[in-house]
Order: sequence, then structure tokens, then C-alpha cells
Amino acid sequence: MIRLIHKPFGYEPILKKEDIKGKKRFQGDRASNWQSVLYRIWKLVDEQRALLITVLALVFISSMLALLGPFMVGKMIDDHIVVQQFNGLGIKIGFLVLIYIGLSTAMYLQNYWMVGIAQQTIYRLRTSLFTHLQKLPVSFFDKRQHGELMSRLTNDIENVSQTLNTSFIQVFSSLLTLVGTVSIMLYLSPLLTLLTMLTIPIMFLSIRWITKRTSKLFQEQQIAVGELNGMIEETISGQRIIKAFSQEKRVMEEFEEKSARLRRTGFWAMTYSGFIPKVMNMLNNASFAIVAGIGGVLALTGDGLVTIGTIVIFSELARQFTRPLNDLANQFNTVLSAIAGAERVFNIIDEEIEEDEGTKYHDLVLQGDVAFQNVSFGYAVEVDGYTVEGVSFHVKPGETAAFVGATGAGKTTIMQLLARFYEVNQGEVLIDSIPIHELPRKTLRSQMAFVLQDPFLFEATVLENIRYGRLNATDEEVIEAAKQANAHDFISGLEEGYHTLLTADGGEISQGQKQLLSIARALVADPVLLLLDEATSSIDTVTEMKIQVALERLMEGRTSFVIAHRLNTVQKADTVYVMDQGKLVESGSQQELIERQGIYYQMLKESEV
Repeated sequence: MIRLIHKPFGYEPILKKEDIKGKKRFQGDRASNWQSVLYRIWKLVDEQRALLITVLALVFISSMLALLGPFMVGKMIDDHIVVQQFNGLGIKIGFLVLIYIGLSTAMYLQNYWMVGIAQQTIYRLRTSLFTHLQKLPVSFFDKRQHGELMSRLTNDIENVSQTLNTSFIQVFSSLLTLVGTVSIMLYLSPLLTLLTMLTIPIMFLSIRWITKRTSKLFQEQQIAVGELNGMIEETISGQRIIKAFSQEKRVMEEFEEKSARLRRTGFWAMTYSGFIPKVMNMLNNASFAIVAGIGGVLALTGDGLVTIGTIVIFSELARQFTRPLNDLANQFNTVLSAIAGAERVFNIIDEEIEEDEGTKYHDLVLQGDVAFQNVSFGYAVEVDGYTVEGVSFHVKPGETAAFVGATGAGKTTIMQLLARFYEVNQGEVLIDSIPIHELPRKTLRSQMAFVLQDPFLFEATVLENIRYGRLNATDEEVIEAAKQANAHDFISGLEEGYHTLLTADGGEISQGQKQLLSIARALVADPVLLLLDEATSSIDTVTEMKIQVALERLMEGRTSFVIAHRLNTVQKADTVYVMDQGKLVESGSQQELIERQGIYYQMLKESEV
């Protein structure tokens, strides 16, 4: 195990050595390259350079005014109070009031403008991340928990936002205050300054000891938040399966385990970071006692080296000297957490996007001629070998090709390759005699439509869900598509008809009705290529008949690829392809395959039992 801290109260680090060796940097578990992260954040802020310079100028002014106030108070004590000379005191008091009014105004303006800078920067960062996610290949999302990705869009970016809103100004102000304080203290009394500095080594060693532990703990906390969010998202999405298999107890136990892990890392991160203000206050009080005690003795000696006003100034400056150190120490933990979050965001932005294929076939209208030539592909070839191997077939425009076979035979992989969700390892896929990798993905997918086993609906109206197939479709075209899909009758029966608002999972309607909507969506898209992945596998017999009629209308005149477990749904296919363990073992019309009495014939007999 990585030795983060000793393991009190059963604490166990999340990160293990074997994890670090085996995971990609995407997981956020490597040591933070904070210089690079800060530089990239600065580049985002840099576009608001003029306003940022104004804010920094105000921070400088407010820091100097904050130092000038105590200095004037001490001078008024020496020049007026101690010598009982009050001429001009009122003017200086008025000037002191103006100093603090100016200080308050400068602080208000710098905070107001810095919030605007921070929010604009976070807006750009969040937009960059979300935009980049849209450009990443499907394979990226297949390998990551969606909740964990959501955590980066929300929690991690929020950490950066909090730091820019508060920490940026505070760190800069603390550094200026620190330099200004030391300068004034040296000017007034080098001896008292030296005495004040006695606490610095203890302060430095204490902060170093604490931050060495909190940096790793905050990093673990970010990872734990991502894992918990991923588990929650997965659990909410899979509620039907959880309840169907009575796995509520196991899910609760897993949640408690991940939640307890987050609680432990959060507890120790905050506990250790909480030591910092306690240590700083203790040293602050010690510094104050040293200045007051020794300074008082020196003032009583009457040698003029230290005056009562100087002691007053030093008492306040001693606090102002430790306060920026305290602020810097506190902000250090916040900055560490923000850096860890920003790095996790930038790690996604650094992921390779789907490359731009140029504009060679940008406006090409496809005819729908598809050919696989000795295609082999594996999701993880080095580990699991090929998922499909040596597959070759040719589907002419307007034909229907059906793919059957056992689960895991490679049917869906054929669809993935055809949609260019993945690239082939060997061989070539041709569309209209053009290698598929030369076709821009947008050109290909804009002329392709999917009807999947589990139709996905957006949180929108029925009308908007159907129109998603082609956003410029008119209401009349949407309604006509619904009629062709046999969906118009049930839509009309909804309380608000086509304007009925559906939830993300379409819980208000049945599975069959959701499938009819997905068919209507495909009809609106008017595709050249149609991909049907077990579109009727989860539907009752009566609804299946409606869907089958709708699918026949949808497939008419289009090159269609059908995956089906129910063999009766492929009777009208021009060619049936039988897949077995990633290989194409039989092909022909249904009648031809029955006459051969091969694998398809056996599958048909078993389905009739």
C-alpha cells in the first residue's frame, strides 16, 4: 500500500501500487503535474487580461491600505496620545477613515470583478470539456462509468470554480501583505522583526508535515467522489434489474462501502487540514506575546529604540504577518483540491478525439452498397482475441441482410463497425466501393438510422423525441412518420398528445410504445442505411405485430441490417447470415438455409420447440 499516513480508526488508502502501475492517467491517480495544470488554467483566464490586471491592481491597493491603517494608528499614538499633543489629530483620524473606506471599496470591487472572471473561466472550461466529450469515440464511453464522467463535469469543475472565486485573490493578497508587513516591521524595528520571525521555522515545518499528507488525501477524495457518483448513476439506471433480482441489499452494501470510503478520506483530509489554523493561531498568539512582552520591556527602558506606538503597530503587524501565512496555508489545501480536479478535467480534454476526415466526401449521397472484405476486429485483441474474424459479405442497395447467432457471436460488432463506432483491425469495409475510413463520420451517420433493443428517449415531448431523427422536420412530417410507425393512435390517446412530456427513460409509456417512437424517429430521418438491433426482442406478441408492420414500412427501399433472436422476424430478409464465435459460417435466403439443414436449420428447430 502507498503509505499516506498511519492507519488510525481503520483508514485504508484507496490507491494501491498495483493500481498505479496498471491504470491510465485518466483515473487521476498519478502525482499532480501542478505547474502544467496552473499554466492551462492561466491560459483560460488570460483572455480577460485587462480586467484581471485591474483586479490585481485593486488587490495591491487594498493590501497597502490594510498596512497603512495600523501604521497611522501607531504614529498617532506616538505623535499625539503619548505627548498629549492633539493638534492635527482630527485630520489624521479623518484620513484614517478615508483609508478604511477606500479599503472596503477596493475589496468589494476586486471580489465583484474576480467572480465575473472566475465564472467566465469556468464557463469556458465546462464548455470545452462538454464539447470535447461530444468528439470522443464511442469506445471511450464504453470503458468509463458515466457517473464518474459526470463527476468531472460537476464536482471537479466546481472545485476549480471555488478556488478561482476566493483563493486567487486571497493568495495574491496574502503574498503582498506578507512582503509589505515585513518591510514596515524592518523599517520600524529590526530587533522586534527578528523576534517575530522566531515562529517561522516551526510554522514552516508544521505546514510541510500537514500538507504532505493532505495533498494525497484530497486526491483520494476526488477519486472516491467519482466512484460513488458512478455507482449511483449505474444504480439509478439499473433499478428494474436490481429489483427484479432482489439485489437491493447488495446495492446498499456497495453504496455504504463506497460512501464509507469517501467519508474516511474526507474525514482525514479535513482533519489534517484543520490542524493548520490551530497551529497558526497558536504561533500567532506566541508571536504576539513575544512582541508585547519584549517590546514593552524595551519601551520602558526609555532608550528610544522602541516606542509605545511602535509596539501597537507591531502587535497589529505581527497578527497581519501570521494572518497571510495562515491564509496561504489554508488556501494551499483548497488549491490542491482544485488542481486535482482540474487535472482530471484536462485528462479528459487530452483524450484523442475522432479524427477529422476532411471534406472529400462531405456532400456525398450514399446509395447503400455495403461490403465487408475479410474483416477482423477485437475490442481488446491482445487479451481476448478477435470478436469477429475474417468476415466477408456484400449487401446491395435496398437489400435486407439479417444476422443471427448465439449471444456473443459478433452480430452487434458488425453494426458497430458499420457505424464506425470502432475501426477494423484487419480487412476493409466498403460503402459504395469507398473505404469506410475515408467517409466522414458525419456524412455516414447522417444517412444512417438505428432502432435498438432498448430504445432511448430524451426528457422532452413526444414531438421532440421523434423529431430528433431530423431536427428540421415539420410537425406534419413528424405526425406522418408516427402514422407510418403505427404510433399515432397511442400518441393521440396521451393526455397532451404529441406535446406530452416524457421522462428520460420514457416511464410513462410501455416498452413497445417506446419502440414505435424510435421507429418513427428513424422514419423522420429518412436514412439510406438502416440498422436494427433486436428491435422486437423485448416486445409482447400483439405489439410485435404492429412493430413488424412499421419496420417493413421503414425498411422499404433501404439497405437494412437486422439482428434478431426471433428467427420469424427475418423471414423476408434477402440474405440471412449465420454468425458463430465471431465467424460467418452460413449465408443465403431462409429457404436455402433450411434446405441445407445446417446450423440455421438447427436453430430454427430449437426455436419451434
